[in-house]
Amino acid sequence: MLNIFQYRISQHQRLSELRIKLLRLHKLLLDTERLTYEQVRGQVSKGELLQLVISHEQFAWLHRLSALIIQIDELLHADEPVIPEAIEAIDSDIRTLLSPDELGDEFAMKYDTAFQRHPDVVLAHADVVMLLTSDSI
Repeated sequence: MLNIFQYRISQHQRLSELRIKLLRLHKLLLDTERLTYEQVRGQVSKGELLQLVISHEQFAWLHRLSALIIQIDELLHADEPVIPEAIEAIDSDIRTLLSPDELGDEFAMKYDTAFQRHPDVVLAHADVVMLLTSDSI
């Protein structure tokens, strides 16, 4: 049985790994959306892409994933120890969000499209799901 200190370290490490895996998935989804955008409107610079991600409706669906990554950042940098319920809640939110569904909400439909067209998205998704289902906590 882990003592409290070891348990907190393991929680922190798991959240850090989850953050990294979600960032990779987010980047892949951003790249796929950028390709779609550029096919219609032409190439964009990195600065233009940043503005599009922040304010263009075509990229708005990614904000939900961004928000989850920010929640993990806040947990990792909180002054108080992370309680197991907070980790369970973030895990549940991630599982719910990362459910591709061609008949679901906007995120689910766009995620399903990326999932169908881009094998790297499938692999990144699998990495996240494997970590979520591990017995790390």
